[in-house]
Amino acid sequence: MRGRDGERRAAWWLWLRGWRILDRRVRTPAGEVDLVVRKGNLVAFVEVKTRATGAELDFAIDERRLARVAAAAEILMPRYAGPNDDIRIDVILIAPRTRPRHIENAWIG
Repeated sequence: MRGRDGERRAAWWLWLRGWRILDRRVRTPAGEVDLVVRKGNLVAFVEVKTRATGAELDFAIDERRLARVAAAAEILMPRYAGPNDDIRIDVILIAPRTRPRHIENAWIG
């Protein structure tokens, strides 16, 4: 499974759980955000990591990558979030034949 396939699978999985997909693959000078999603007054900037096996998912994300997503999200917040919205950084880990693993509020920085 490749990165874009994983992003499509993550978006579908989130949509089925009531999230609205606001944008995909948004680039900023600080980095890229794979998905921007909303549920009620919560806006999540989502990093999607796809690996060939479920065992590899435990090592798919690191603090440096999350920091880049957080920096990109900070730039994007005014575009997607209003003054009363809550913001968070989530991660979705994808591998074939496994359920997506959703890590909510993955960045506390």
